[in-house]
Amino acid sequence: MMNSAEGPTPRRGRRAGSPGTREQILAVARHRFLSEGYHAVTLRSVAAGAGVDLALVSYYFGSKKGLFGAALALTGNPAVLLVEALEGELETFPERALRLLLGVWDAPDSAGPLRAMIGGAAQDPAVALLVSEVVQREMVDRIAGRLGGADARRRACLFGTQLAGLIMARYVLCLQPLASLSADEIARSYLPLLRQALWGRSGRPGRPGGAAGGASGAGDRWVAGPGA
Repeated sequence: MMNSAEGPTPRRGRRAGSPGTREQILAVARHRFLSEGYHAVTLRSVAAGAGVDLALVSYYFGSKKGLFGAALALTGNPAVLLVEALEGELETFPERALRLLLGVWDAPDSAGPLRAMIGGAAQDPAVALLVSEVVQREMVDRIAGRLGGADARRRACLFGTQLAGLIMARYVLCLQPLASLSADEIARSYLPLLRQALWGRSGRPGRPGGAAGGASGAGDRWVAGPGA
């Protein structure tokens, strides 16, 4: 737009989105995530590809995690939920993470897209690589950063493995009786395993004899699942 006295008027703020702008951004994001991987994609590159202001992408999706979840139609994005679970006391983190995860998988509107994502990862190497990268960067690395100390990333990975096994058995394979247990029953069985994965035999952050306390015996290196 021209101003007769001052010349071109600079554009300020975010561009007003047209009715199809959000879908256009998602289409570009989905293509870029699958073709370039999670790490290489930025909000700025998606905005440029969609021909919109960066501020508009941030306005719609908030962060790259939010954009990824929306691009894959995840109404309950585990990476976003994990950020919520990491807030608060570290000692109670395993229960917060477990209950948030169970909640999103027990809700039909969010469980469907998550199952579709897992199915896509099993059939398409590009989707599998993308999901793996998101889990590594947005989940394992964040947990490790919150834990700190020796072997933080290994312990975070063991923690994630316990949760991944639970999800596969309960919601994908529908193994009984696990698939029919209540959230409280699952918590009673799994919380000791999750705590041991993070902190070794002590099951408490920073306690002597646990992984976080600096002692690491053979019994701390692997965590057995239920019934082992």
